[in-house]
Amino acid sequence: MMWWDGNMGAWGYILMVVSFILFWGAIIVAIVVFARSMSGGNRRDGGGHSLGSAEQLLAERFARGEIDETEYSARLSALRRARGA
Repeated sequence: MMWWDGNMGAWGYILMVVSFILFWGAIIVAIVVFARSMSGGNRRDGGGHSLGSAEQLLAERFARGEIDETEYSARLSALRRARGA
């Protein structure tokens, strides 16, 4: 027995549109996740640390009081010598 003269009715069309959007959304999300995992896009720092970030880390340790002024000066000059080499 055919209801609605063979048509799906309003709920059928709504379900079809929602299914279409969910299907393609899942495909796009899968492609993005795969591409990011292959390219290493999860790293927020962009890879290795530069000497500028080493100096910043040293300054933060000095500001927190973890190292004193003489140790800060010695390590800072060592970093700057390493940069020049």
